[in-house]
Amino acid sequence: MKTVADLSVEIGSISLPNPVITASGTTGQSDELRKYVDLSQLGAVVVKSLSPYPWQGNPPPRVHSAGAGMINAVGLQNPGVEAWKKSYLPALRETGARIVASIWGRSVDEYRQAAKQLQGVEGIVALEVNISCPNLEGRGEMFAHSSELTRLAIRASAEANLPIWAKLSPNVTDISKIAFAAIESGAEALTLSNTLMGMVIETSTRRPVLGNGGGGVSGPGVRPVAVRSVYEMREKLADFPIIGVGGISKPEHVIEFIAAGANAIQIGTAHFADPRASKKVLKGLGKWCSKNKITNISTLIGEAHG
Repeated sequence: MKTVADLSVEIGSISLPNPVITASGTTGQSDELRKYVDLSQLGAVVVKSLSPYPWQGNPPPRVHSAGAGMINAVGLQNPGVEAWKKSYLPALRETGARIVASIWGRSVDEYRQAAKQLQGVEGIVALEVNISCPNLEGRGEMFAHSSELTRLAIRASAEANLPIWAKLSPNVTDISKIAFAAIESGAEALTLSNTLMGMVIETSTRRPVLGNGGGGVSGPGVRPVAVRSVYEMREKLADFPIIGVGGISKPEHVIEFIAAGANAIQIGTAHFADPRASKKVLKGLGKWCSKNKITNISTLIGEAHG
């Protein structure tokens, strides 16, 4: 008899039908993937990060290949929360997707403004707080590189009255200090992690290929880094919800992250090569569980820890 696995997962106060979530910034602001994927079948959809005002982002070129992955410096371009609610959210809501809004800001008050604009908005199940951007009020230090700035941004984001997922940066010496600051400030889950800082230089011109100079590296090459972040934080956090992200493109990668300690995962860069990536991974995950006689995927969380 074929084993049918229970793929449902719990992320803090939220129940999802499966652990496959799209990563912010990789599938657009609305229902762009609708013709490729039934978005209601995924665990959740995280939209591209929103600020409390329209933002143009960085000069082109913005995206380039980078060995086993890609590098980008899009610069968080977005229409602003109010325009998103009016022009982008309705179509996404019609798909039946569980929507996670992502926000960012250049100051603590901008996080507060963006969060407040999302208060009481129908269809949003959680708020992912992207703190991997510079704080322009001070020395330009990235929020996710400072425990104190992380606390301030997460507390300000509570204005949304939504469950908060804190998306952290791997570009720190000790990510656990930042993680504990986010948790103490009210985060219900950690998203581990954002892109690695990098640069690609064109040899013919000897100049950076991206218009902004450097950018964020994502894709298969960063997966071991993200898996280690999840593993090390699971060692320190017992049962606290963790969402793993970084280089996932097949079901075996999902199992790797879950065994390391992730409760759920996000798929990002793989969508640029195949917009059906999330659908294929989810389908393959069910088959993998059946083949390996796994009846409940949650039983695999943290298995790598022995």
